[in-house]
Amino acid sequence: MFTTLCNTLRNLRRDEEGATMVEYGLLVALIAMVAFAGISLLGVNLQSLYTAVAGSV
Repeated sequence: MFTTLCNTLRNLRRDEEGATMVEYGLLVALIAMVAFAGISLLGVNLQSLYTAVAGSV
C-alpha cells in the first residue's frame, strides 16, 4: 500500500501536463492583451484619419 502511494506521488511529480496547460493559458492571455492594445491604438488612429478626411471633403 505504501509503495503504491509512493509510486503514485513520484509519477504525479514527474507529470508536467498541467504545467503545460498553464503555460498555454498564459500565452493566450498575453496574445489577447497585445491584440487588444493594438486594436485600441489602431482604432484611435483610424478615427483621427476619418475625421481628417471628413474635414477635407
